[in-house]
Amino acid sequence: MCAFAVGDMKGVSPNDDRKPQGAGSASDASRSLSPQLAEIASNGAPGKAYSPIVLAGLVRLFEFSMLLVCGLVIHEWHVAAIWGRSLDYYVVMPLMALTAVVILQSLGLYSTASFRAPVRDGLKVAAGWSLVFVVALAAVFFFKLDDSFSRVWLLGWYAGGLALLACERIALAFLVRMLTQQGKLDRRTVIVGGGELADPVLRELAAQDDGDLRILGVFDDRTDNRSPDVVAGYPKLGTVDDLVEFARHTRLDLVIFTLPISAETRLLQMLRKLWVLPIDIRLAAHTNKLRFRPRSYSYIGNVPVIDVFDKPIADWDVIVKSVFDKIVGTICLILLSPVMALTALAVKLDSRGPVLFKQVRYGFNNEKIEVYKFRSMYVDQLDHNAVKQVTRGDPRVTRVGRFIRKTSLDELPQLFNVVFKGNLSLVGPRPHAIVARAADHLYDDVVDGYFARHRVKPGLTGWAQINGWRGETDTPEKIQKRVECDLYYIENWSILLDIYILAMTPFALLKAENAY
Repeated sequence: MCAFAVGDMKGVSPNDDRKPQGAGSASDASRSLSPQLAEIASNGAPGKAYSPIVLAGLVRLFEFSMLLVCGLVIHEWHVAAIWGRSLDYYVVMPLMALTAVVILQSLGLYSTASFRAPVRDGLKVAAGWSLVFVVALAAVFFFKLDDSFSRVWLLGWYAGGLALLACERIALAFLVRMLTQQGKLDRRTVIVGGGELADPVLRELAAQDDGDLRILGVFDDRTDNRSPDVVAGYPKLGTVDDLVEFARHTRLDLVIFTLPISAETRLLQMLRKLWVLPIDIRLAAHTNKLRFRPRSYSYIGNVPVIDVFDKPIADWDVIVKSVFDKIVGTICLILLSPVMALTALAVKLDSRGPVLFKQVRYGFNNEKIEVYKFRSMYVDQLDHNAVKQVTRGDPRVTRVGRFIRKTSLDELPQLFNVVFKGNLSLVGPRPHAIVARAADHLYDDVVDGYFARHRVKPGLTGWAQINGWRGETDTPEKIQKRVECDLYYIENWSILLDIYILAMTPFALLKAENAY
């Protein structure tokens, strides 16, 4: 069921099986940033970024609604009050509002660059809205509908819509500029590979005044003259190992490789270190002699790039999954509140100590989070860091604890993490303890690319759990299979897959044999 091979990278399958340094190993956890990188990380964009794709979608929706409401208001004020309501108007108004959005889209007016320049693109917006009415008037003329629609209504809607679009675009420009100043719309970007090939890429990217890229600097493993300390005015910040640790401390959105495709071995070595990160990875193509068909490239401004890796869940997918988590999580919390109350009472009556306890786990992008659980151990033997896995007949576990661990009732308080804290999802790779072990070895020492499972938010249940890989991981094979399932889920995520996993979870719990 879990066919994704750990270490495979969307077709990139390095031959040697050695664990690469910097690939999210335990050694990286103690790797310190240089003063320069630490300063950049501490001065990074606060909080989360806003997706330009989502922003553009929201603007489209808002402008469609705004224009439609404008037409409806004028219709109610002039047409309905005098001649009554006609179905023709209620058919035409949504069509014209939708046509306006389509025309504005075709004119390139739903980009952040356009949002920042209401004066420069104001004439295009006016021309697009005017074209809608030219088409409407032509249709009225050719289909002889003069008596079907009020000219005053058409003129009033045109003038009102034009005024609203102008005001809305000016307000939008202020909003976008404010978000840009706060770093909320920037795509924080680094270049991997310095020297002659990086120079033209950096200059081309820097020349795009209206772009959203914020280039932080260059990373390169080379230390000789081929990789100078400054390239096109951007500093060399460190090696690829430094980049992996840097991405754990600050928001990083995009990595652009400026290495030639012919440097296959060097590319693979670096990709083995970077693919575990939740970022987009691109290979600059305009310096490569090998040419593909135009549709094989995507573009960052005018720079052609080859897509190597995409952030697994991005843009609208983030919103859909977040809304799903909040709504379904709240429903689950309400429906399961009697069960949670009875469980809490049983825990309290069974042994002294608090009902809940918090445990430190790995969350998204290796950040440490605290997850809630019902206490299943005696209070003087609690293991907040999960240093020692619970085994069959473990004397640390209380009588009630054995039952709630077997049935996963001890994990129901993690719904609070989903609904209120937002650091867990309903479905995703389970959040493992930071010192979790399999056969006395840390998980990341056992599985190459282990931390790739942290490219998405962890969840209460997941693909591994419904496929039987739940509970004790006392052998390397068990954690290997669990990670394979986690990576399969990440690569194949959809909201339908989440619904399926949630529906199958109760049946998986009934069959569980290795949860103690």
